Amino acid sequence: MTARFDELIHAPTRLAIVSLLAAAQWADFKFLRDELSLSDSALSKQLSTLEAAGYVHIRKGFVGKRPRTSARLTTAGRRAFEGHVAALQKLVARPMLIVPEPAGRGSGQGDRGTPPRAD
Repeated sequence: MTARFDELIHAPTRLAIVSLLAAAQWADFKFLRDELSLSDSALSKQLSTLEAAGYVHIRKGFVGKRPRTSARLTTAGRRAFEGHVAALQKLVARPMLIVPEPAGRGSGQGDRGTPPRAD
């Protein structure tokens, strides 16, 4: 797996959808909607975007007379998600380089050498 950011998955709502789908074989539309506190139309739009990219497979059917929609990650979607997560993990695991600021400029000190207030 290659650690690589995926702009399509990076959007917060799509990242949340894909992360839920990564933990399941199939997920019901209602479950995704309720878990993510999205409207039907917002979830539908995001799922359609992911489906168009080949990351999600949508299954529509009936349970009795009621329509039922569910979604799952495709192999490409799972690979993209895992690569995106790996890229994020690589980023946060990197040691931080702290560069001191030049004296007298933006030192974070108030007029009398006291730290600024945290409002």
